[in-house]
Formats: sequence, C-alpha cells, structure tokens
Amino acid sequence: MYLNVAEIESAITSLHGAYPGATELLTPPHPTHEGRTTSLLRVGTRPADETDGILLLGGVHAREWVPPDALISLAADLLEAHDRGTGLGYGSSSFTAAEVARVVEGLSLYVFPCVNPDGRAFSQAASPMWRKNRRPAPAGHTGPTCAGVDLNRNFDFLWEFTKKFAPDSKVRTSADPCDPETYRGPGVESEPETRNVVWALKHPPRIRWMVDVHSSGPVILHSWGSDQNQTTTPGDNFRNPALDGVRGRKDDGIGEFIPEQDLKIAVGLAERMSDAVRAVRGVEYAAEAAYGLYPTSGASDDYAYSRHFTDPAATKVLGFTIECGTAFQPPFGEAEEVIREVSAGLLALAVEAPHT
Repeated sequence: MYLNVAEIESAITSLHGAYPGATELLTPPHPTHEGRTTSLLRVGTRPADETDGILLLGGVHAREWVPPDALISLAADLLEAHDRGTGLGYGSSSFTAAEVARVVEGLSLYVFPCVNPDGRAFSQAASPMWRKNRRPAPAGHTGPTCAGVDLNRNFDFLWEFTKKFAPDSKVRTSADPCDPETYRGPGVESEPETRNVVWALKHPPRIRWMVDVHSSGPVILHSWGSDQNQTTTPGDNFRNPALDGVRGRKDDGIGEFIPEQDLKIAVGLAERMSDAVRAVRGVEYAAEAAYGLYPTSGASDDYAYSRHFTDPAATKVLGFTIECGTAFQPPFGEAEEVIREVSAGLLALAVEAPHT
C-alpha cells in the first residue's frame, strides 16, 4: 500500500535512527498551510560541507503517489546495501558494492520525499485527482477547485507568464485561482512548500544536481522548459526583457541559451538515467529537454538551474525532472516496478554525476 503522510515522516525518522552514522535529519523551516512540517533526510557519511550534493524531490503534485514512496525506498535500499557492504540490483540494472560505497561516502543525497504533505493527505483521503497544495481559496472564490496552488508553477523562473511569454506559446500555467491544475499562486514563491524547496537548494552547501520526481510519463527531462534550447546566442535568455511577449514559440528562431558544455552534460546524465531505467524491465524513459513536453513557467528544474545566472554566489545546479510510470496511482504491484525504475535511474545519476 502507498505510504500516507505520517508513514513517510515515520520512515524518514526510522532510517535516521537505524543508520545514524550515514544520515542526518533536516527540517525545512516553513510549515504548510495546514500546519504540517516535513522532513528531509541527508544520506552520506561525510560532513555536508565536504561533499557535493544531489537534491531529490517527490510529492510536489499531490495526486502523484509513487514518487514519495520511490524516494523512501531508494534511501532504504542504499543505506542497507552500504551497511552490509553489498551492491544493488533492479532487474538488469546493477550497481556494485564499490559504487554504493562511493555514493554514500562521497556524496550527500538530500531526500525530500513529500514536498506537499497537505495535498497528498487530501488526495488520499478526499479527492484522488487533487494536484495542488491546500492554500485556502481567496475571498470571493468558493468553488471546489479554488483552493490550492500548483507548486511547480510557483518558483521564481519567468513566473509572470502573461508578460514573459508569447500569447500563443501555450505555456502550461494559469493565473486563475480556480484552475484545478496549474494555478501559479498569488505571488512568486508565495507557498511555504515552494520556499522549503528554495531553502533546500540554498541551505545545504554544495548541491550541484536536483531531480524532481513526478508521474506520469515516462520521460526524463532536462532544462530548459521555457523555450527551445540554443547554444549560440547568449543574449537570448530568460533575463532579456526584449524577449518578453515573444518567448516560448516553437521554431521561431529564438530559444533559451544554455552553454554547450552544460547541455552536453545534462543530456549525457539524462541518457545515463534512461539507460539504467530501461535495464530494469525494458521500459523506455526518453531523455529530452523539458520544452518538448510543453512550455512551462515557474517550474522547479528550471529554477534550480537558473539561479547561478542571476546570483553569482549560487552554485550551478543541473535540474532534471523524471516523469515516472504511466499512471498517477497505479495498482501497487505496478507501483513497485516503477519504484525500481526510479531507483535505478537516480542511483545511476549518483554514480555518474561526480565524473562530469
């Protein structure tokens, strides 16, 4: 059975209790609208300031029940294998004991399995297809869909989509509080859950990669999601006001700049994750730029990568999104197979990323 919010928190606490020398329990600072606090588990035997880090997010969208369970399962597998000195295998996707040791002893994995606990609790108890968090509906809005914000449209990356994107770009977000899917929120980073992710990117030192695990896909996405990638015109970028009102159109000769080396590394890591997933049971998770799915505004992966362009003090973070499986809430037997796919992909990233 899928874990509920209390069980997710208990699992994190239990893993820390079982492996105190290889974990650290962290509490993001912002309680949710319903007063919940969430936990983040750092997996790694060395001090955080001595190792590069990977931030793993799950449960951003409430109805996507598999990702939180997948992140808990990966942490448990990795800690048990390291403790026993063994490797890990998911189908034909295998990792040696030496690779497990290098991950746990040479990196910090920041496992944040349930970013949106209010939304998950509501989805599991009352409305299975609920996607947003549980911000109370604004005054004058009384419909059943008028509560909540899509957290993956609330980050500080081209959030003002009505100004930043071309009207015909079909960017997938909304300024309507009653939109049941993609309401961006009343302000950028208005939501405590969003601010907890921002804190997680800023507070732990040396995070260099982030993966936001969603469902359903299956696909592995890398930046950018705002427009088609281009590597030749640095001035055509998200900071350029001359592109306001025109960005986001397909094949218009204007794209979002990404340095060629960054693109090469991002594509290589996405393909490595895809290869590892395929080896589990033959399912293809295509690797592609996020824009290929649809244009997005305020998304976590683009926010994570964009920070170092606007803040010289920020570490460059390559952001990815995994869209796992083919259903939001598959029967749990199928969910267990998807969990194995996600675990293989994320572990492949952890093994490969330090070499890029």
